[in-house]
Amino acid sequence: MAFKTDIEIAREAKKKPILEIGKKLGIPAEHLLPYGHDKAKVGQDFIRSLEGKPDGKLILVTAINPTPAGEGKTTTTVGLGDGLNRIGKKAVVCIREASLGPNFGMKGGAAGGGMSQVVPMEEMNLHFTGDFHAITSAHNLLSAMIDNHIYWGNELEIDARRIVWRRVMDMNDRALRDIVVNLGGVSNGFPRQTGFDITVASEVMAILCLSNNLEDLQKRLGDIVVAYTRAKKPIYARDIKADGAMTVLLKDAMQPNLVQTLENNPAFVHGGPFANIAHGCNSVIATKTALKLGEYVVTEAGFGADLGAEKFFDIKCRKAGLKPSAAVIVATVRAMKMNGGVAKADLGTENVEAVKKGCPNLGRHIANVKGFGVPVVVAINHFYSDTDAEVAAVKAYVAEQGAEAILCKHWAQGSAGIEDLAKKVVSLAESGAASFAPLYPDDMPLFQKVETIAKRIYHADEVLADKSIRDQLKTWEEAGYGHLPICMAKTQYSFTTDPNRRGAPTGHSVPVREVRLSAGAGFIVVICGEIMTMPGLPKVPSAEVIRLNDEGQVEGLF
Repeated sequence: MAFKTDIEIAREAKKKPILEIGKKLGIPAEHLLPYGHDKAKVGQDFIRSLEGKPDGKLILVTAINPTPAGEGKTTTTVGLGDGLNRIGKKAVVCIREASLGPNFGMKGGAAGGGMSQVVPMEEMNLHFTGDFHAITSAHNLLSAMIDNHIYWGNELEIDARRIVWRRVMDMNDRALRDIVVNLGGVSNGFPRQTGFDITVASEVMAILCLSNNLEDLQKRLGDIVVAYTRAKKPIYARDIKADGAMTVLLKDAMQPNLVQTLENNPAFVHGGPFANIAHGCNSVIATKTALKLGEYVVTEAGFGADLGAEKFFDIKCRKAGLKPSAAVIVATVRAMKMNGGVAKADLGTENVEAVKKGCPNLGRHIANVKGFGVPVVVAINHFYSDTDAEVAAVKAYVAEQGAEAILCKHWAQGSAGIEDLAKKVVSLAESGAASFAPLYPDDMPLFQKVETIAKRIYHADEVLADKSIRDQLKTWEEAGYGHLPICMAKTQYSFTTDPNRRGAPTGHSVPVREVRLSAGAGFIVVICGEIMTMPGLPKVPSAEVIRLNDEGQVEGLF
């Protein structure tokens, strides 16, 4: 059976002028800064004018652990937003921006798929409104100012061995993970070892996504710890006098981006931290703005619920004072079969037993999300090869977990194929059943917070950490950072730190390799297993087939 590709569907979209989309939300034209005809930024003055308005209901879309079979979390997020609008609710979608790294690596775009997409697709997956470039520039300005300060006399007495601020770029490049800078003699500075992370792992990205306004942004940027003296006294970005200029570079990037779905419903696409190495959520300012403008806001958190949903609840909701009304966990029959041991090449063949065998991965995510006091519904993202018996097996398993699974055909049918899920979400949200609470209290010791996530979310037996790591966490507690939440950096493919262990494993350990203080963002990054904060390209990167065709259109990106 032949289907149109995502990009073919997107190119056929009957888009409305972005000023019309803004008008649907009650945003006056003078408060929209258009980037062409189909995307715009929402002005800070308008956002401030919304204070005091009641909030709509916040719906989180999360998923099982990703597999090569595909899950369709963003597709379901967009589809659900369209579905809620279809049944008469004023709904707004909030998703993240795409990083160039995976676009030219192996993951592909981040705008949904099929009949449930956000457009303009090509621009969103490339430079969009330049937010990532602004974040990269602001981050690297601080890097340059640190080395420049040392070059011109080092008045702050920075210990060059204790500079913790790395550089970033929005591309996968393993060659930059561990480098030496300032080579070439006296005129180039003092040689030292450092490295690059990908832009989405930057603390500046996290700060932009967690800030409420420009004033909050500048304060958080100033709070960044960039280095230490020989006496181990922290040096902040404000000590380098970089926070003002960084804010200037980010002033436009702080404004949420408004675009539209294929069905001409509003969507905010803003911020882009990965959930495996960062906190993985759309920006607070976009989410809060959407909540003032819509009855329902549908947002996603990156990768599986063990990473994205946990960080959405424990970092974003905790810091922003958000209270979700319901959560949707996306699963596919194909992914259940992969978790049950079926090879990707054999996924088209009916195998009910493999589906049943793979369902415990979904079951653990259901239990974990329920543990936050948020009611759950499962969305079975339909593939044409799914059989009735396989779908029935997933529904029966989910019912045993005290939840409902609903078959969704939004990829092929748009909002018409997801009405049942939309109605169920409304029922859950309006039932008042949500009693949201984070996983751990602010005053819990840092290492105990790490253990709590590892044991309650990953079902690990223990956390393995050297004395130096435990001592570092205690030092941060003594410095006043003990109240911060934890941002786990871990493989997205498994509950363990081994990407090859599918299903719902138990009896494993979580080895901690490194910890990093993100004082401006307001969390502690805990790097586990072999996860890298600068990804590498695969053997055959997507970039090899990306090109412009004879009509000047992008080919191979999707």
